[in-house]
Amino acid sequence: MASLKYWLWLSQLEGLSRSQRLALLEHFGQPDKVYYGDREEYALVEGMTRQGLTALEDKSTGRADAILGDCQRLGLRIVTIHDAEYPDRLRNIYEPPLLLYVQGRMPAFDDEVAIAMVGSRKASPYAQSMGEKLAFQMAGLGALIVSGLAAGGDAAAHRGALRSGGFTAAVIAGGHDIIYPRENRWLYEDIAVRGVILSEYPPGTPHDRTHFPVRNRIISGLCLGTVVIEAPERSGTLITVNHALEQGRDVFAVPGQADDWHCAGSNRLLRDGAGVVTDGWDVLSCYAARFPHKLRPFRAEEPRRFGPQEEAGMAEKPTEEKPAAGKPAEETPAPPEAARPVLDLSGGHGLTDDQVRIVRALDGRTLHVDDIIAETELPTRRVLSALTMLELDGVVEQGSGKRFSLAVTLEGKD
Repeated sequence: MASLKYWLWLSQLEGLSRSQRLALLEHFGQPDKVYYGDREEYALVEGMTRQGLTALEDKSTGRADAILGDCQRLGLRIVTIHDAEYPDRLRNIYEPPLLLYVQGRMPAFDDEVAIAMVGSRKASPYAQSMGEKLAFQMAGLGALIVSGLAAGGDAAAHRGALRSGGFTAAVIAGGHDIIYPRENRWLYEDIAVRGVILSEYPPGTPHDRTHFPVRNRIISGLCLGTVVIEAPERSGTLITVNHALEQGRDVFAVPGQADDWHCAGSNRLLRDGAGVVTDGWDVLSCYAARFPHKLRPFRAEEPRRFGPQEEAGMAEKPTEEKPAAGKPAEETPAPPEAARPVLDLSGGHGLTDDQVRIVRALDGRTLHVDDIIAETELPTRRVLSALTMLELDGVVEQGSGKRFSLAVTLEGKD
């Protein structure tokens, strides 16, 4: 804990650039030695300026102590660039973060087929659908999906990875205690439990617009390749692409309609040589030879929406009779598109008590998430977590404005 205080002191000193902090660390070896250094030795560090020398005169550790307290309160860990679990992929980029604030389980990124997926915040319905589909496929095939937890394309990628049961990492541009955008709070909660959320910014840091381009170097730096779901001609998404190219990473893009402005930037990437992505294996096939133990070379299919009677129904399905000789077989009518699976609440449904209460509240109605919280009288965190799992399992569906309805027909409600 004592050594972390000096890491935080160095990382938070105002008046020092990232490159200066890294140069100081390289010169002195450890942040505590930087702390106890003097002006004459500081001046020997390459790139040091008069402003930097003045900043280093501030030996106050009050800010560092406050951050340590916030991390303990929020359940965050701090991984420094000297720690073994700090990814080499990230350590070797230009101006890597001095440290990372971690919530959730930190994977061994260097051993994973980590794929960045990025897209516009104002993603079209096509981009939302493709982003979720591709992330679902790649995570199901063994990849680790990394994105920025922003609205639009980022959120779609995280949702797809979670739906597949795979692992996803979110790199945010502010403190863990400030959820941005607020509409993604349920997604944040779920990733914190089932994936990992990373930031180089301490708790309490707003998601300033200047942080996003800087954050993007971490997203691409953790990954082998970056997939652009959709990007206009002038898009922050393309900043991530530039980082990826500078870092020697692969770049892929999803084709879009030729005359759609949403896709002008991503289509230009394809013209300039980016890999074409219409299927998750289009990306992962590039890494299959290097990671045969990680990737499962089969096509991931979208899961069927479940109903507790599915297995029984399949077991009881009668054997099809062959038509008599010379008699044409009758054409079996297709099931109506509106048919929905049945959820029997009388038993064997596999839902938690919280999920059952939410399902009962939604029976025959569409409710805003705040109304669900009020009606079920459950804590917000538990409602958001339960709704996420119900949506992933196909029991509920989310409409616009955080309004939810059932995607199943209920039986055994009494």
